[in-house]
Amino acid sequence: MEHNNPLVVCSGLTKTYGSFTALDHLDLTLERGRFIGLLGPNGSGKTTTIKLLNGLLQPTAGTVTIDGLQKERQMIFQDSTSSLNGRMKVADIIDFFSDFYRDFDRVKATEMLNTLNLPSLSRLKALSKGNREKVQLILTMSRRAQLYILDEPIAGVDPAARDFILQTILTNYSPESTVLISTHLIADIEPVLDEVIFLKEGRVVRHDSTDNIRGAEGKSVDEVFREVFRTIPMGGEWPC
Repeated sequence: MEHNNPLVVCSGLTKTYGSFTALDHLDLTLERGRFIGLLGPNGSGKTTTIKLLNGLLQPTAGTVTIDGLQKERQMIFQDSTSSLNGRMKVADIIDFFSDFYRDFDRVKATEMLNTLNLPSLSRLKALSKGNREKVQLILTMSRRAQLYILDEPIAGVDPAARDFILQTILTNYSPESTVLISTHLIADIEPVLDEVIFLKEGRVVRHDSTDNIRGAEGKSVDEVFREVFRTIPMGGEWPC
């Protein structure tokens, strides 16, 4: 089925905590079939945006629509810290998700489990942080959704595994779906991004395609990001 309407529309989206404004009248449109980076320094409003999109927070003002409506089944959110029961075996978690979510693809989950070389009979708490992140990624990408929201999906894995994780994401979501990924590791995800959103103090300071950024300025997204924010030295990494 062909869709002509945007997948996500945020209009005047605002979130305040007392006198502090975490998100300030955000206007944002996300199209279908895109891989989008949500980028900004700590405190820029990324996490607030993610939680508002996923319905984990209620806005102080403004609206969010997903495919024209608020539909929980269309949004899959991967938190950077898993709330899964650490005593459960990985295979049991797969069984639980398969029983609980009608849109969960057990076959895909099993394939990813094997591809990522994860021990299905190990308890979650016995796995390394990187492998726990991989389990969370499998659970996320095995659901059939229109919007996947990933918060720091590669922060817990070593550099050698990051390309592998990104390839897993790319090969396990529908071309009509959109992936919104928040990360500090911009250089690692830049090759797969179609567009980026720069957030600063709760406002969008730039929303552009990666091709436009590189073509107009002759620099990488990572270089442009560092120039816009000028908060860390070149060659450094954002704290995770």
